[in-house]
Amino acid sequence: MNAIFARRSIRRYTTEPVGDEQVSKLLAAAMVAPSARDTRSWHFVVLRDRQLLARVPEFHPHAAMVPTAALAILVCADPGLEPHEGYWVTNCAAATENLLIEAQYLGLGAVWLGVYPRQERMTGLRRLCGVPEAIVPFALVALGHPAESKPPADRYDPARVHLDHWGRSFLS
Repeated sequence: MNAIFARRSIRRYTTEPVGDEQVSKLLAAAMVAPSARDTRSWHFVVLRDRQLLARVPEFHPHAAMVPTAALAILVCADPGLEPHEGYWVTNCAAATENLLIEAQYLGLGAVWLGVYPRQERMTGLRRLCGVPEAIVPFALVALGHPAESKPPADRYDPARVHLDHWGRSFLS
């Protein structure tokens, strides 16, 4: 549970590389995420090429940290793997969150950059990484060894918890 509560968005990284074993652990954590009807409707593109990483801010306005990251992982959806339309969004979100928690556990820094449903970001990453038209770029996670630290955040808000009916306090 400590990795969950300690996880923060890290946007500054050292120059130390992230090894293949750590990347494999990140991907294994992402792929063990729950998915609707066990469809596992995801694919992942590992971006390590410095020239590719440098181009991401050209089409993603919040990606200034990507060129300095050791790598980025593009989480993509394959809607064709689903028997019922629309669940790929939750599947890919769960995989992305697992990846972020594993990064924290491994002592890495990471930040989730939203891609879907912003067309310019999806198109930019599709072109940059050669993603087929039938596949949807969902999220980009920049990763590296952290060059900053942030204290755990306490975001529990009892006003957002309702008991049985909306507006009825859970803890009264």
